[in-house]
Amino acid sequence: MKKFKIKSGDTVKVLAGDHRGSEGKVLQIIKEKDRAIVEGVNMISKHTKPSAENPQGGIVKKEASLHISNLSLIEDGAAVRVGYSLEGDKKIRVSKKTKKAI
Repeated sequence: MKKFKIKSGDTVKVLAGDHRGSEGKVLQIIKEKDRAIVEGVNMISKHTKPSAENPQGGIVKKEASLHISNLSLIEDGAAVRVGYSLEGDKKIRVSKKTKKAI
């Protein structure tokens, strides 16, 4: 099973691609494809057919996924690398820059 240093609910910054510099909250992690969906970043227009949930159909704006390697965790307004340390019996994420727990 894959383990990523970024989790759902984290605030991240996009490091590469068309949306470089954008920031947002991670909505979902897709482990099978090494991708993440970030709120308000990489928006696409999806054409939908009429259905029971959406009787009108039409064009829906939604977030597309980004590769996890193009994201960096934000701690105190700056992008930081993530490491791990043991605190008692628990393994916690820490910022490599400030050594503070995330």
